[in-house]
Amino acid sequence: MSIIKFGFQYWKKYLPLSLLAKVFSFIAIVCDILIPLLSAGIIDYIISFDEGTVVDDTEWFAFLFRGSFGEMGSWQLFGVVAGVFAGLVLVRIFFLYLKNVTFQWCGLRMECDLRAATYEKLLSLDEETVSSYNIGELLTTMNRDTIILKEMYSRISMNIFDSICVLVFSVVMLASFNPYLLILPVCLAPFYAVALTRYLKLSRQHFRAIREGYSEINLTVQENIDAVRIVRSFAGEGTELKKFDRDNQKVFHLQTEEVKLTAKYESIFAGFQQAAYVGTVIITVLLALSGSIHIGMLTAATTYVTKIVSHITQLSRSFSRMQNQLVSGGRLKRFLTEEGRVPDCASSLLPSKQPHLRMENVSLTLGEKSVLKNIDLDIPYGKRIGVMGGTGSGKSALLKTLCRTFDVTSGKITLDGADVRDYSLESLRSEFSYVFQDVFLFSNTVDANIAFARPDCEEELVLDAAETAQAARFIEKLSEGYETIIGERGIGLSGGQKQRVSIARALVKGAPVLVLDDASSALDMATERRVLAALKATCPEQTLLISAHRVSSVMDCDEVIYLRDGEIVERGTPQELIAQNGAFAAIWRLQTSDGQLDDSSYGKGEL
Repeated sequence: MSIIKFGFQYWKKYLPLSLLAKVFSFIAIVCDILIPLLSAGIIDYIISFDEGTVVDDTEWFAFLFRGSFGEMGSWQLFGVVAGVFAGLVLVRIFFLYLKNVTFQWCGLRMECDLRAATYEKLLSLDEETVSSYNIGELLTTMNRDTIILKEMYSRISMNIFDSICVLVFSVVMLASFNPYLLILPVCLAPFYAVALTRYLKLSRQHFRAIREGYSEINLTVQENIDAVRIVRSFAGEGTELKKFDRDNQKVFHLQTEEVKLTAKYESIFAGFQQAAYVGTVIITVLLALSGSIHIGMLTAATTYVTKIVSHITQLSRSFSRMQNQLVSGGRLKRFLTEEGRVPDCASSLLPSKQPHLRMENVSLTLGEKSVLKNIDLDIPYGKRIGVMGGTGSGKSALLKTLCRTFDVTSGKITLDGADVRDYSLESLRSEFSYVFQDVFLFSNTVDANIAFARPDCEEELVLDAAETAQAARFIEKLSEGYETIIGERGIGLSGGQKQRVSIARALVKGAPVLVLDDASSALDMATERRVLAALKATCPEQTLLISAHRVSSVMDCDEVIYLRDGEIVERGTPQELIAQNGAFAAIWRLQTSDGQLDDSSYGKGEL
């Protein structure tokens, strides 16, 4: 019930149109219910009438056969009745068309809303929360589950409404003919209910397993899209094909079992339907021979019994499909109600154009691992900070805490004296331009990738940013220059080229704090020095935070901190750290011993 209530909040805005669709459906059902009565009248008063035939005044269409529209058995009466018959059919078809268009539109709008909600939720969740889901599960949730859940409120709810209406009308009609005609439906109903209950329980288990199987397939495919070069370089195609085949075969077997289950119970339901049909024919024949009903009622009664059983079957199928939809709805509910570890703050507080950052006794724990410990750092506007340390020392985590990618476990980070948690995430993150080591470029033009933060900016700004990032020359050599389409994740560009496009993208944003998280790792030293020199020249007042493994990246910084196991073990200017003869000095000697740091011609061909 909680899942149905959860989905209803996305459906309720379309409830008026949904009710209108049900009105259309009701009119079509009424026409459909009346048609067998008209057929029975044709048999009794036109085809098999005799001189002693008397019109039953309790019949719905008695007014047609009393002689006002023609004598019984006449072509004139047949023409009138045929016209009424055709009118009912046309009205039914017209309202069926209106019903289908209306409820399908409502379903598609709900699907669109659900997909937008899941995407918005994905963007709003923090990195740690998103990483708790595998990619296959996220893709299944955002695509397959949204489609499946909306079916419960559009198609399935309509099918259930139709079936209930038809069942009620058919039972009323049979009871008006003769109560004995209800014997078979009443006797078969308990057996049908037991079989249906068992079927629904088993089908939900099957649908849950199938859904998980599709998630595993999506994960395998996504991983191989991202890692296609690694798979090929290690000649791992065979292994990956076996992995995919295993997941694929698993889904195949699960679906086969679901098909067998459905076929088994549909055979049982079809058996009930045939038994009801044959039994009704026998009962109506006996009633007709005894004179209790007209012979035409034989066709009407069997039609109504067939409708009863067929719509009970439709109900069983609808409830079966609901098991799949409830499974998908549960997944969607879990995702859309997920509470992120970095809550947003609805605050009107805005940072200044020259932000002053301060970290006060900051510690960060992710899971059970202590990532940062007692960090104190003062970053006034315009200061250049270098962050160094070994792999896993906490460099990236430190930089991510500033814009609340992670929320600190203890201590606090202030921006212009106010806790960063007192700012909205949008206003806080507008202060930072990030460049990450793992560069992601969209499948779009080079120009669009650089102008990502400001799509409507002037072209001159894009060109200047590319020039500062030392990317202009290689971009101009591309087949269509800035209009060249680059592949997903920058396929078609080298690692260094992608990093420079990423730096240009950050520059276009124009935030007062530029964060380079090992952003020059794919650049040679000479190119790196040119990029940093250009940054210093074009953004002389901008705050710059550089995380790096190479001392060449931080030699022009005002202060360098060296991290080990999340703690600051050394800090000072580069020259002071070299004089201290500690960890920083050891790396400096190691990286400058071959003289490459001073080779300004190194890497010129990369430009």
